[in-house]
This record gives sequence, structure tokens and C-alpha cells, in this order.
Amino acid sequence: MCNHISWLDIYVIYAVCHCRFVAKADVGRWPLIGTLAAAVGTLFIERESRRDALRVVQQMADSLHAGDSIVVFPEGTSSDGVGVLPFHANLVQAAIAANAPVQPVALRFSDAASAAHSLAPCYINNDTLIGSMWRMLTAPPLCATLIFGEQQSAQERGRRVWSADLRLAVEALRASPVDS
Repeated sequence: MCNHISWLDIYVIYAVCHCRFVAKADVGRWPLIGTLAAAVGTLFIERESRRDALRVVQQMADSLHAGDSIVVFPEGTSSDGVGVLPFHANLVQAAIAANAPVQPVALRFSDAASAAHSLAPCYINNDTLIGSMWRMLTAPPLCATLIFGEQQSAQERGRRVWSADLRLAVEALRASPVDS
């Protein structure tokens, strides 16, 4: 479970660990990015459809049983990275069904020279993919930081309670100082 800032998040996380992702179906139709996302086994979800959520939860549970690691961005949308948006609990059900642990992960982007929080990678509001890519190409060098928390098991928590607890863990990780 990771906070979500940009289309870059997938590439940052995949550079560190081999995993599958859950992404909105629209991403699968994006030029180049959709092809790359599909190539790494991304599970695409029609977010407006409850039936599709059930399908993806089953696919996730099957993948977890098979030993796959799956990254979920439970905020359901990207943010500016200053805080952590509320988590949607539906996809946590897959970990409960598979009796699989969940690891909270926080992602931050900062200016490489000053270490100040950078908004350059954000993909929010009315951003277009082309505009976002251009902003990234013209921004000063950036540093992406992933902070991994301790794995958690459900411990008889329902998906809503566990999701809220995971959000608190991600928020604490995102706010924690990072060693240089």
C-alpha cells in the first residue's frame, strides 16, 4: 500500500522491487505507459464498476496465493504528495482473502539539490500526460525516496479498519525524516 503522486510512481517502485500493480483501466490505454504497465503484469480496474472491483480482488488474491507482490495505490487518485488522502478499502479485501501481509510504503519526490519537496512529478487536477512529462523534463534533477514500513497482517481487522490503519502507517512513513 503506497501513497500515489504521479505516473512515475510505478517506475520508481518497479526499479526497487519486482511486483505487479493495480491501476485504473485508463492507464492501460495511455501511449507507451500503458504498454509498459501491461508488460509488468499490471491489473487494470474499471474504478466505477463494483463488479470489476470484485474481479480484480479475486485476481489479486490469486496472485498473492501464487507468491506475487502487488502494489496498490489505495488513495484512488494521485495527490501533491504533501499529505496522504483517505484510503479506499475495497482492494485490501484481497490480502484478507489470501491471508497475505501488507507492507505500507511511502513515496516522496524532492529537489535533488535542496532536498525540498517537489511538485514537479505531481499528476493532479487538470494535468495532461504530455504536460506532466514536459514539466518533468524541464524540472531540476529530482530524488525519489521510498520508505518501507513493517509488514502487517489483518489480525482479525476488517478491510475498512485495516485500510485506515495502513493509511496512518503510510502517513507516518511519509512524514518521517530520511537518512542521507
